[in-house]
Amino acid sequence: MPVLPGAEPYRHEGGEVGVLLCHGFTGSPQSLRPWAEQHAAHGLTVSLPLLPGHGTRWEDLQVTGWEDWYAEVDRELRVLAERCSRVFVAGLSMGGALALRLAARNGERVAGVVVVNPANRVHGLSAYALPAARHLVRTTKGIASDIAKGGPALLGYDRVPLHPAHSLRLFLRRLDGELPQVTQPLLLLRSAQDHVVPAADSARVLSRVSSVDVTEIVLEQSYHVATLDHDADRIFEESLAFIGRLAPSVGKEGTAAVG
Repeated sequence: MPVLPGAEPYRHEGGEVGVLLCHGFTGSPQSLRPWAEQHAAHGLTVSLPLLPGHGTRWEDLQVTGWEDWYAEVDRELRVLAERCSRVFVAGLSMGGALALRLAARNGERVAGVVVVNPANRVHGLSAYALPAARHLVRTTKGIASDIAKGGPALLGYDRVPLHPAHSLRLFLRRLDGELPQVTQPLLLLRSAQDHVVPAADSARVLSRVSSVDVTEIVLEQSYHVATLDHDADRIFEESLAFIGRLAPSVGKEGTAAVG
């Protein structure tokens, strides 16, 4: 199936510092594209992949699972690590969870982690019904475009297939056990009002990681998709400052766009 207009992956060939951005469940690179472009404009080498089963139609997501999504970002990390002297990982929602697992499993290959409203578990009574319900019902209602400001609609599926939703639940449970292996500097930004991922998920992440260099920032004006919301510029600025503190060469090198 062709990729939806606006949901395409994004790559930019910049300097020796790279950043890998991971989008969320049922979403697409659209939700992180401005973030990626801002980092590219400051000289970073940027990779924003499209996760398998995303950005087309929900039927394509139905036949994928967390192993497929993680394998995609793991491949991108390895490509960046060959190209760059320092690599940072970042993500929104489930993408934040993917970034945290990359950090947990790759040690010094990952220089730092930036997560926005990271998911730690699938909430609600329906989560406990997923193992059985996925064999009886194919889909449920899609995740809402949780953005406080107006503007273009978020590119995502209006239906959530239950097989990959169950796989997401299994992935988050696995990740929770791996969080103590995260030792890299961590910047966590969370929205004060989030109708998709509660603040308890961020609190759990912060309580489980072994990172010593940890910064938490509360975004007062945004909902879940904060990267497209009122606080987007602050996310970009804080992320660049975080990366620049750990890799001082950022912003001092020339770039060559590959779009």
